Amino acid sequence: MRPLILASSSTYRHALLSRLGLPFESEAPNLDERRLDGEPARELVLRLAEAKARALATRHPAHLIIGSDQVAVLGDRILGKPGDFEQALEQLTAASGQRVTFLTGLALLDSHTGQCQVDVVPFSVNMRQLDRSTLTRYLQAEQPYDCAGSFKAEGLGVSLFESTEGPDATSLVGLPLIRLVAMLGEAGVVVP
Repeated sequence: MRPLILASSSTYRHALLSRLGLPFESEAPNLDERRLDGEPARELVLRLAEAKARALATRHPAHLIIGSDQVAVLGDRILGKPGDFEQALEQLTAASGQRVTFLTGLALLDSHTGQCQVDVVPFSVNMRQLDRSTLTRYLQAEQPYDCAGSFKAEGLGVSLFESTEGPDATSLVGLPLIRLVAMLGEAGVVVP
C-alpha cells in the first residue's frame, strides 16, 4: 500500500482515521483557511479540503493525501471555529432550538498522478432549546473553541442535540469515514 498522509493536525481527525487500522502519518498543511467573499459553504469546504491535500503534495510525491474541512451552517450563516468563550456562547445561543447542518469536505489526492477525489458529506443536528446556564456549563466543561459551530459531538456536545440525521455520523466529528473508505477503495486501498 502506498503511504497515507492525513493533512491535518486535528486530534479528532487523527483519532477517527486510526479506526481504519491503516498506517498513516499526519502533517499540518499550513494554509490560509479564510472564506472567500461570497463563497458558499459547500464550495468553501470543497476548496479547503483539496487545498489542504495539495499543500503537502510536493513534500510527499508518491502518497495518498487526505484533506478535510468542516463548517457548521445555521440558516444562511456559516459557523466556523469560535476561538473563545464569548463567540462560542453566541453561536450556541443562536443554534438553540434550530437545525444546524455540518458540511464536511473530503479530498483524497494521489500525489503521484495528481488525481483528486473530492466530496461533501452533510450531517444535520436538531438542537434542544438551551438556556444560558446549560450552555455555560457545557462550554466550561468541553471548551470546544477549536470545533466548528462550538460543537464537540464526541463529548458532551451530544447532550445539546434533540436528534441527528445524515449518512455518516463520523462526518460530524470532521472526517467522514464511510466516504473515505469508498475513496480509498477507488485508489486501490482495501479496508480492512
